[in-house]
Amino acid sequence: MRLTWFGHSCVRLSGTKDVIVDPFIGDGIEVTADCDIIAVTHGHGDHMGDTVRLKKKTVAINEIAKYLATKGIPVEGMNIGGSIDVDGVRFTMTPAVHSSWLEEGGIGCNGGAAAGYVITMDGKKVYHAGDTALFSDMKLIGDLYRPDVALLPIGGRFTMGPDEAMIAAQYIGAPLVVPVHYNTWVKIEQDPSRFKSAIERTTDMKVAVLSPGETIDL
Repeated sequence: MRLTWFGHSCVRLSGTKDVIVDPFIGDGIEVTADCDIIAVTHGHGDHMGDTVRLKKKTVAINEIAKYLATKGIPVEGMNIGGSIDVDGVRFTMTPAVHSSWLEEGGIGCNGGAAAGYVITMDGKKVYHAGDTALFSDMKLIGDLYRPDVALLPIGGRFTMGPDEAMIAAQYIGAPLVVPVHYNTWVKIEQDPSRFKSAIERTTDMKVAVLSPGETIDL
């Protein structure tokens, strides 16, 4: 499996199928990569992104799934704690401590709970935490699913910052950590090299700091 970070929280997992999580890049740039399945962590515009425009099979929490169905999107609804198989890819929805609001037009509406995913494909497990604060049940995510990779937000202000993400990485225990949700805007500017240095100096985990568009093999 290959992992590509497009920026912000947008990640593409390429293997038997191509999966994009949270298809938003920033600065009005559209996600142009083709994919088979989209997974949406929550309803905020910087995560829903181009979901409606792309019109691909989508996995989302029940409330967002109902909204996307009204837009003609082929959607699989689920909820936290559940797992579904979509075209040979397994999605397990995990908790995230964050808000969720469907911001598509008008005043918006409740988007259900924010979530993360453990995505299993081709024998690899990738944990995308979504937008979240640090929470102690991340230990359960590590114990239950033993992900190979953890994608963790480090931007601060709207999610946990680097210090909290370092604890999250230790709770989860994935051998590889990839920081996301930072440096898209001034309010979430961070130096990922400090995050990488701190984790690799004190643990056996590795941190891959990617440039937008960069791909790594898992």
